[in-house]
Amino acid sequence: QVQLVESGGGLVQSGESLRLSCAASGLIFSSYGMGWTRQVPGKSRELVAAILSSGHTNYDDSVEGRFSIARDNAKNTVYLQMDSLKPEDTAVYTCHAAHPLNGDEYWGQGTQVTVSS
Repeated sequence: QVQLVESGGGLVQSGESLRLSCAASGLIFSSYGMGWTRQVPGKSRELVAAILSSGHTNYDDSVEGRFSIARDNAKNTVYLQMDSLKPEDTAVYTCHAAHPLNGDEYWGQGTQVTVSS
């Protein structure tokens, strides 16, 4: 029933920007904390940004000051604005939703972001 669909990934050069979108359905979007993770083959998944239903945000140190997460509850969509991209940001970025009460968690399919030097 729950579906998270990411979009906006692609190939960019170092220093450029990209905005990812995640459209959610099948859940009470406003009740969930939303986040973005990233992963490369052979490495553990890393949480890069999260936003609570209150609007409170949290960022991994590696993206602090460069990335910004936002949500539009009217559109059931969460965004990740990525500025000053670096090659080390290259990864599959995946949207996730987490319920603050029971811990239910859902994941999207992911979208590839590649940053060239």
